[in-house]
Amino acid sequence: MLLDPATLIFMSVLMAIAMSIVLFSSYFSYPPEIRGLNYWACSLLMLVAGAGLFASSRLGVPDLVVLLTANSAFVCGVGLTLIGTQKFYGLKPSWSLFSLLWLLCLAGISYWHVWEPSFSARVAVFSYLVSVYYFYLTIIVWRHGEPHFSTRFLYVLLGIQSVVVFTRGTLAMLFGSELVNIMASGPFQSLYLALAQFMILLLAVSFNTVSTRRLQGLLERRSTLDPLTQVLNRRGFADVYAKELGLMRRQFTVMTVLSIDLDYFKKINDTHGHIIGDRVLVEVAGLIGKALRVSDHIARFGGEEFVVLLPETGLDRALQIAERILKAVRASGAHGLPPYTVSIGVACQSSPDEKLDGLLLRADQALYRAKSGGRDRIEIAAPLVTSGIAPVMPPIAPVMAPASVVASNG
Repeated sequence: MLLDPATLIFMSVLMAIAMSIVLFSSYFSYPPEIRGLNYWACSLLMLVAGAGLFASSRLGVPDLVVLLTANSAFVCGVGLTLIGTQKFYGLKPSWSLFSLLWLLCLAGISYWHVWEPSFSARVAVFSYLVSVYYFYLTIIVWRHGEPHFSTRFLYVLLGIQSVVVFTRGTLAMLFGSELVNIMASGPFQSLYLALAQFMILLLAVSFNTVSTRRLQGLLERRSTLDPLTQVLNRRGFADVYAKELGLMRRQFTVMTVLSIDLDYFKKINDTHGHIIGDRVLVEVAGLIGKALRVSDHIARFGGEEFVVLLPETGLDRALQIAERILKAVRASGAHGLPPYTVSIGVACQSSPDEKLDGLLLRADQALYRAKSGGRDRIEIAAPLVTSGIAPVMPPIAPVMAPASVVASNG
């Protein structure tokens, strides 16, 4: 049994209103980093407005006014999904394309309603222009979306929608108005309206799912990052250490930890204020990060203390990196910041059985010796000694140690 077209349109309107409420709720509750939801919500309302404008033809509104306003609302509604998606992925909105397609729609509908009346031509113009939006949307999501099921589902839906809309325009050109007039009764009309209703719901739900997935990733990153310096926090450091420890066990490698602390940081805060102190912390984090390799990890453990994890790195290479950090910090103080230095403690882990707390303790002990020895220097932690087993130390290249490096066994 085929549903009446008016009933299907009414159901589509209700679904669009319901989903716009859901999207607006998400927009107002999500953090500002997640953008575009409001455009998708407005696009659904524009589709509702288009349906209402078409219904106004029964109230005696001139056909040309109804056609222009209703189709404008539909084209703008689909166009807003494009703008919202581009904002979601941090792309420049295509307002020029939005305006061009809207003007072409108005011009085409006006021409084939006033000068050469043709219902099928109007349907073809509208369908082809809207399919441009959907094709472009499919490409954007495919190219910029995260490699996740929700993203793949979204661009598959967009691809299907673009094909369906394009097919309606082609059928209008080939078979005339009888087949594509959605207000008439017939199997194709009912199928098209049902599919349109279903796709409105699925596209909105799918985009909301993609945004929820991004929210989840954002919250996970926030839980593992220091909010001031945007480097790892203790939890994030523990996570990456566990992964690197697993790699160390499998590949029988070593890794090294640098414990880094700003010298006389309290004096900087007391003299210049906490705002300058925060800027110093941000700059130090950046300088340390630039001195590291892509495979290395930096974390802030609170206050002025930073910890660096150097996977697959022996003591000789770790000392070179630590010396590079010292030199970078000594040359700092730009942008109106006071000069400052750091002290560094170095601890090498050669046994995968050593606990993280023990490794950090050895690095901190070396750091304290660097502090008590004059600051702005590097100290090496004593190797781990296990009962009855001689410690296994990584080979150290026979090169002259930097002047600021002092090896110590406690």
